[in-house]
Amino acid sequence: MNSEPSPSTTPGSPTLPSTLWPRAAEPPSVEEARALQERLAPEVRAQPLDVERVELVAGLDVSYTEGRLVAAAVVLSARTLEVVDSATVASEPRFPYVPGLFAFRELPPLTDAIDRLGTPPDVFVCDGFGLAHPRRFGLACHLGVLLDRPTLGVGKTPFIGRAEPPAPERGAWSPLVDDGEVVGRALRTRTGVKPVYVSIGHRVDLDSATELVLRMAPSYRVPEPIRRADRLSRDRLGV
Repeated sequence: MNSEPSPSTTPGSPTLPSTLWPRAAEPPSVEEARALQERLAPEVRAQPLDVERVELVAGLDVSYTEGRLVAAAVVLSARTLEVVDSATVASEPRFPYVPGLFAFRELPPLTDAIDRLGTPPDVFVCDGFGLAHPRRFGLACHLGVLLDRPTLGVGKTPFIGRAEPPAPERGAWSPLVDDGEVVGRALRTRTGVKPVYVSIGHRVDLDSATELVLRMAPSYRVPEPIRRADRLSRDRLGV
């Protein structure tokens, strides 16, 4: 994978952790977290993914109750959508609730859950965002760069940017634009149903991500991998 960033030496800037979060022992401060996102954002690579060759897709999600969370990773067959592996991790949040910094709250338990999988997936689908982020480095980007694996994000509502409503038919999409830059797509996964918001994380492009999300969402608005991860995390949390 890409080399880890060295600590910042710019006068007046926060000192970055010496180890790429969340492998570091201690969480960074809010200022360090933002600085780390800005330093790592250029590491993101947008490249075509051969969706026909994708065999296994992992969905990732985190559910919360007061003072406790459960992270779930569920691996599905890309062809049958059957669950072939899953893992959960229960813990307490180690980072505050700060919009734009969810990765620092959710990546530690998510990577622990991924480590417990016995079946490595070809692609990770996160319940969240990638480039559709104020610093162009959302949770899907952070995970993708950390693992150097194809990763994308799917959100139910846009975090940043604006998109015109896509045509009502399944498969229709419109660009999600922030400050003049296309950061994702509003994608209609079911005819006449509200779109989801797709953004790349790492080692995929928007065309590949759109095609994969449609394949993973034959019956529901939300792609099956993260729908299953959401259900598993809620079941384990008891909510």
